[in-house]
Amino acid sequence: MTQLKLRSGFTFDVTNLYGPNEVTEDEVKAFAPVYTKAHEAVMNMRKTGIMPGHLSKDGEPEEVLFPQLPYIEDGNINSPERIFALEELARTTRNRVDAVVFLGIGGSYLGGKVLFDVQCGEFWNLKSTAERKGFPKAFFAGNNVDSHKMTGLIHFLKADSHTKPNYTVMAVVISKSGSTIEPMSNYMVLKQAMNDAGIALETVAVTDPHDGGDKETLLHGLAKKSGWPIFYVPDGVGGRFSVFSEVGLIVGALTGFDIRQFLDGARDMDHACQNPDIWQNPALLNSVLKFLAGKNHGRDLEVLMPYADNLKSLSEWYIQLLAESLGKRLDKQGNVVNYGRTPIVAVGTTDMHAQTQEHQEGPQDKVVQFVSVENWPDDVTVPHLYDEYPKLAAFSGLPLSQILEAARSSNAEALAGDGRPSANYILPALTPYHLGELMFMLCLSIAYEGEYANVDAFNQPGVEVYKKFLGGRLKKLQEK
Repeated sequence: MTQLKLRSGFTFDVTNLYGPNEVTEDEVKAFAPVYTKAHEAVMNMRKTGIMPGHLSKDGEPEEVLFPQLPYIEDGNINSPERIFALEELARTTRNRVDAVVFLGIGGSYLGGKVLFDVQCGEFWNLKSTAERKGFPKAFFAGNNVDSHKMTGLIHFLKADSHTKPNYTVMAVVISKSGSTIEPMSNYMVLKQAMNDAGIALETVAVTDPHDGGDKETLLHGLAKKSGWPIFYVPDGVGGRFSVFSEVGLIVGALTGFDIRQFLDGARDMDHACQNPDIWQNPALLNSVLKFLAGKNHGRDLEVLMPYADNLKSLSEWYIQLLAESLGKRLDKQGNVVNYGRTPIVAVGTTDMHAQTQEHQEGPQDKVVQFVSVENWPDDVTVPHLYDEYPKLAAFSGLPLSQILEAARSSNAEALAGDGRPSANYILPALTPYHLGELMFMLCLSIAYEGEYANVDAFNQPGVEVYKKFLGGRLKKLQEK
């Protein structure tokens, strides 16, 4: 068994990805000069914010500052003052605000949704205020322009407002520019509906930090004019890396997620990933094996398959991280390379009954990446109700967590038996700390792989193309 295990217990098991029938020891050794150079580039990025070849969407040099985020220090993006401001917002919201609606899309939605799902789960809004420890009910909107969903949310809030006097809704609008169509259109619909219904609506803006001057964004100016609290979408941090900034942390703060522990996990992972030894650095090992699996073995798809229902959103977050970072037409010298590895969302055991047939017998073009949790605090055991039926007695008396892990390991064994690679991130428990470790390791892995592929992992020029067409279409609709 080939594993990299950190002191925290975080483990990366590559037994079924590294070896004679997969990415070989000789391949990794031959690639050492490339990954060593990439490690040096990432280490320099930590110190200076500079990643050679990275330009903003305006074609100007731009710092890459996400490695700074785990460190709560004066002068950093996450300064003690800014973390305290988040905690103070949470304190003044508890037992006062009844429902909070987070309005964001892409990186302004996906990372925060992971924190919510891990902390709260799908039954959060069915719990009493006491069971939620005074934290508000939470909803996500602005991640699409879907009338059916927004209408349903408005109807719910109107009905819920009848349950208590002085019912209060808070809208957290997350947009760097303030002109992002999805969150802003939904916010305006929500605001009008709450006004019409006589429901108190408070607004918090999470937007560009520049105050005044040419750089002040629409949302920042609107928030100042309206007297809304303002939190920041930091410069130098792309949306897909922003879960460790106020963009994601505000969701955690308002739902009781321990944001300091989350950043502690990310910080400790960052320390581990400063080691140049590939077998001591999880992000380096992960990126090298995935890159070589694609380059040398045609594994151009990656299935992220956590064995936990409330980690499906982790896969959805990873979709953006991998796709926007590495799906690039041009390399850093402007040559057409059309590089990328397509990410696929899956959840175990659910998708063993949906996708595994294709994983097991379809094209030999993918790596299946599992996430498993060792210890569940709320584990339950299947009771002995029908032991007279051998097929039911076979799993009676077993904890669900053991059944879940047996299914995952069986999936991995079946894939390996047909020469299909997989790997497993093992979390000792599903806590903010270990989640911070995992998510930050994935971010660093992307930074490394961008260097191997010689593409800019921190821009997203392809996203700008459709926006040009969309702007024209909206103008024509206005004219009609």
